[in-house]
Amino acid sequence: MTKTLHPKAEYIVKNGVPSAVILPLAEYEELLEDLHDLAVIARRKDEPLIPLAEVKRRLKARHA
Repeated sequence: MTKTLHPKAEYIVKNGVPSAVILPLAEYEELLEDLHDLAVIARRKDEPLIPLAEVKRRLKARHA
């Protein structure tokens, strides 16, 4: 295994070609969360926007 510039990640190299990466579990889980968030953003990109004042009004009404 070869160390990368990223101190927590390591590459698995086969025949001189990087083929896999070893990451700490917490970092891997963060990456999965980021990918999930990006997928949600992509799915919702065409939804209408709600002004902040409306969001605040709805939240106050919900907790009143």
